Amino acid sequence: MAAICMGFEVHQPFRLNRDFVPAMARGRRDLKGCYFDPSNREILDRVADRCYVPATEIVLDALDGGMRCAFSLSGVLVEQLEQWRPDALALFAEVAAHKNAEVLAQTYYHSLAGFFADTGELSLQMKMHADLMHDLFGRVPAVAENTEFALDNRIAAAVRDLGFSAVYTEGTDRLLGGRSPNETYTCGGLPLLLRNCPLSDDIAFRFSWTAWDKHPLTAETYASWVARSPGRCAHVFIDYETFGEHHKEESGILDFLEALPGAFDDAGVATLLPSEAAASPPAGEVSLDSPVSWADLEKDASAWLGNPVQQSTFFALEHSPARAARPDLWRYLGTSDHFYYLARKNGSCGEVHRYFCPEGNDGSHDAYMRVLSHLEGRCLGRARRSAASLPPDRAFHFCFPGGQYAGVSAHSLREFEEALERAPRESVWWHFDRGDYSRWVEGSVGDRRLARAVSTCPTPDDVREAVRARRCLLCGD
Repeated sequence: MAAICMGFEVHQPFRLNRDFVPAMARGRRDLKGCYFDPSNREILDRVADRCYVPATEIVLDALDGGMRCAFSLSGVLVEQLEQWRPDALALFAEVAAHKNAEVLAQTYYHSLAGFFADTGELSLQMKMHADLMHDLFGRVPAVAENTEFALDNRIAAAVRDLGFSAVYTEGTDRLLGGRSPNETYTCGGLPLLLRNCPLSDDIAFRFSWTAWDKHPLTAETYASWVARSPGRCAHVFIDYETFGEHHKEESGILDFLEALPGAFDDAGVATLLPSEAAASPPAGEVSLDSPVSWADLEKDASAWLGNPVQQSTFFALEHSPARAARPDLWRYLGTSDHFYYLARKNGSCGEVHRYFCPEGNDGSHDAYMRVLSHLEGRCLGRARRSAASLPPDRAFHFCFPGGQYAGVSAHSLREFEEALERAPRESVWWHFDRGDYSRWVEGSVGDRRLARAVSTCPTPDDVREAVRARRCLLCGD
């Protein structure tokens, strides 16, 4: 018998306040209220009215009728529901308690912690989320997913060591080499559940596309595709906001969702839970030497870390002194959406990024670094403030002679150390000969002692060593 395992990703980030300036936080202890956009409540209300409430009522009826499915709710979404929409949270609690539903584990903050050099933060956030699911819903997740299905051998090992019975990732052909995603595989002994991209995107992306030759898609047609899909079980995993938010109600998406259980029954398609699918014998072993995700056409990490601005921002996050001093606020800055907004892709992928960030990525980057810089300044105090990150207008931007940008920027002393090695040597020496480094250290970083030391350095390598020594003194490294 053909089978399908349907899963729904339910997540909303705490979007940053793009208008934040340090003056807003003067004399205030509630930094979270300053850093994040007041429109988060408005957005959550809209999505709850369009999707969470009507779609979940449909799903609850389907569960009562015997359909099985899985939900993955981020911790930051749960916080917003608790604060602003307890009615929607109550519906999700009914789903979580239902015998035909399974609750998955993920990173609490829907974060990019899996891409850090060590997996300690990833493991901690997954434990936080599993504890939340137990405390809130009384369920202990058995199956996990890392943020946006991002997985490699290292992340898979961390998930395995946490005791989960399986993990989700994307069923890309570069991973499978022509094999079907509708089978269970293993990675380092951990069962992998692989998302069927075409069947998932038929709903998530193509449903409202009037130029699609299959439009309008009916539940009966879709069920017939699943029934003919080779393999033991097709994993269809999509953003829950697909139902009513990304595709509006007038598109027929909610009617489609309501009709699916009956269509599956008529087509002889069984619905399974992830833990049931994971129990099937594996069809083979795979190795994820580089990250796989469900994002964009590339199905890799490029949606969040694909350009120099994203990489620089991620560097600042990973090495931030706020990681140890204020983890309660620092972790919100690791949410993947902040980095997704910084993408600079073209084509269809670029259109999707711009849909979620219509204001543009330059403003998103400015806001992110202003918030991180302010948080670090609060953590470090006046005496060590020169070790904090800087907003873009105070960062050091390497250029070639004549002023052309060299593609490398430094938003902190730590990043400046690395940038002196990564930047083109022509650019590094040009700035050195002009005396730009000491001027930047004094004027933007605000460290006169270091500026004097840098001004007497005979080479850029000596500048780097002077910066490293001063930073280690300030940060206690």
